[in-house]
Amino acid sequence: MIVMHSTSRWTKVLTLSLLLSAVTPPAFSDRVASQVAAPSPSASSTQTGTNNKTKDPKTVAAERKELFDKISLVTGIPWSFLAAVDQYEKTMNTVKKRSVQLTLANIYFSEAVWSGMLNPNQLDTNPRSIAFFHGYGRDGSGDQIADKSNDLDVLAAMSEILGKNGVNQENLQTNLTNYYQNPRSVLRINQFAAIYEKLGTMDVNEHAFPLPVTADYSYRSTWGDSRGWGGHRIHEGTDLFAGYGVPVRSTCYGIVEEKGWNPYGGWRIGIRDLNNIYHYYAHLSGFQKGIQPNDIVKPGQVLGWVGSSGYGKPGTSGKFPPHLHFGLYRDNGNKEWSFDPYPSLRRWEREDQQRRKK
Repeated sequence: MIVMHSTSRWTKVLTLSLLLSAVTPPAFSDRVASQVAAPSPSASSTQTGTNNKTKDPKTVAAERKELFDKISLVTGIPWSFLAAVDQYEKTMNTVKKRSVQLTLANIYFSEAVWSGMLNPNQLDTNPRSIAFFHGYGRDGSGDQIADKSNDLDVLAAMSEILGKNGVNQENLQTNLTNYYQNPRSVLRINQFAAIYEKLGTMDVNEHAFPLPVTADYSYRSTWGDSRGWGGHRIHEGTDLFAGYGVPVRSTCYGIVEEKGWNPYGGWRIGIRDLNNIYHYYAHLSGFQKGIQPNDIVKPGQVLGWVGSSGYGKPGTSGKFPPHLHFGLYRDNGNKEWSFDPYPSLRRWEREDQQRRKK
């Protein structure tokens, strides 16, 4: 018992001495604190977006853009790249049901990653001791606290990760790869950055119905129905029946990820949106001239036209009535799975109809 008591006491003394001798974190945090001002989270904010639930989405988007612009000026990291990382983190928070306590940002750090894997205090907020234990936590707001529920502290930490050894394109990609250790994550973030860079805004919440609401069409919920061609499988989408040549439109802001022939879907195109959802359009009769993979598209933009292609080699058509097969797929960072697009289609249809009445 005496030995155990002595060991415990000296362990504490040694830990304390090490903490007191820890080097000061890099000066990046001081620059952020002195040059960037962000809205402070309210005391009642306990999860992402709590303060923003009553705000107009356009206002929230503008505030987020302003924050990333300021961080970009301090760090040299493009605002679109910072916004892309933050947006990717937001999508992962959704699918992994992770809770963060931030006002505008969405970046998640676990306690162990924030404070340091070997830090005996996993709730540590002291920048000096966190730095000693190689945690990612930083003080970006200048209050001498590394708080992972503070927007500036979290963005200071992520900016230091992304900007290690420089902020040119090569370094950003290397640091992104080293941090996520997942090529899929890196691809998504680069896609998001391209979208933000092209659009120049974070106000990207608008959607559109995939067919003009003035067209003659019909649809019902068909997700999960049985399909036989190519082997037994479920129907991973909703069929919208319309005549040949009816325009097929982008339902979202996004990037063209796939375009070409698929034995099942025929002439098809796939769009990745900023919620990390893949929008799949199949059985087209053709594509809009000039549209190519990696193009950035907007809601309502024509992608192609309704047809009956598919169920065979390239060019096969007419094996079923003309219609658009529309599917939605969610990504959790490792794999994708389909979910019923019918509720989204109904909502986008109503929104398009309401816009026509204005």
